[in-house]
Amino acid sequence: MVNSPFLPQQLIGREAELHQLCQLLDQDSDFLVVGVSGIGRRTLIQAAAHAVRAKIMTIDCLRCRSGSQFLRLLADSLTETFGTPAELALMQRWSTEYPLSLDQVSSPPRLTWPEGHGHEWSRFEALLALPQHLAEALNCQVVIVFHNLSHIRSWDRKGRWETYLRQKIQAHSRVSYALIATMAEPWVYDSGLPVIHLNPLADTDLKSWVTTTMATEGLKFDPDSQALKLFLSYVQGHFGDAIALAQRLWLEHQVFVARDSPGLIQAHHVQRSMLGLVQDMAVTFEALILLLPPTQARLLEILALDPTDSPQSQAYIKKHQLSRGGGLQGALNSLEQKGLIYGPNLSYRIALPLLNFWLKQRLN
Repeated sequence: MVNSPFLPQQLIGREAELHQLCQLLDQDSDFLVVGVSGIGRRTLIQAAAHAVRAKIMTIDCLRCRSGSQFLRLLADSLTETFGTPAELALMQRWSTEYPLSLDQVSSPPRLTWPEGHGHEWSRFEALLALPQHLAEALNCQVVIVFHNLSHIRSWDRKGRWETYLRQKIQAHSRVSYALIATMAEPWVYDSGLPVIHLNPLADTDLKSWVTTTMATEGLKFDPDSQALKLFLSYVQGHFGDAIALAQRLWLEHQVFVARDSPGLIQAHHVQRSMLGLVQDMAVTFEALILLLPPTQARLLEILALDPTDSPQSQAYIKKHQLSRGGGLQGALNSLEQKGLIYGPNLSYRIALPLLNFWLKQRLN
């Protein structure tokens, strides 16, 4: 596998948000970062944690389908984050007072407990108490990142685990809880939890990044062919897709472009790389569309072909024979919650540029 030079070593274009998160972490505050997939939510939190010298744990709740799996993810994240001999010794002493034990024979070490479904709640309480104990003992700060927290409702039907976790989010000092989601739920605002919204990056930030990074590889965009302008129009401020397209351009330069125009990226090179990239992702995009309810899939296709900032207008509804009232608004809300479109503040445009490009190619 070829190592990509396009994975940034520092944060790009999020200075204001980084400053805000660092202030929150300095105050031992908890917060929510919202934005679509690939927009840079985890990278921002990691940069803030690094800036304040905090240890960081990450739990993706999509990976668990039960309380026992949630406990395993939490336990493994603890031992991955606190893995030095001194930290493990602290964990070993602590575990003797709880229904847990530290297995240091396995590689890497793991927090373990007897198999079976009993005592899950007491283990949950213990594992949530451990980061606070370690932070106090080590005189450090800990950031626990929960991605897709709402997914635990698929098995936490009565909300007991989520309610207890929210209580700890508010009660723990030394431990900051960073939640990642596509949209903020009402309870977040009701609780007063700070919310940081990540919108697409400005073209100026992406332009500076991609031109500088290409230059380190001996490449530059042809100023006479509008190649850079085409690149920016394709990625629409989405950093994840910008990395993917830049990497594709670089790889194809090694194979094709170097023979034609060494070191120079022209507009047709950008277009060829974009077409190849979305072709490689076609199976993933097809599966995504098939998983959507038919009304949402159709609306997504309509927005790709005919973007608008007023999909609820009578003219747009009549033009595309859309359902009126709650059905249309429900489909828009659901697509926004899934991170497939932006809301009214960004004109309901499709949030994933590669998907948008593929849809237009497929439907035209």
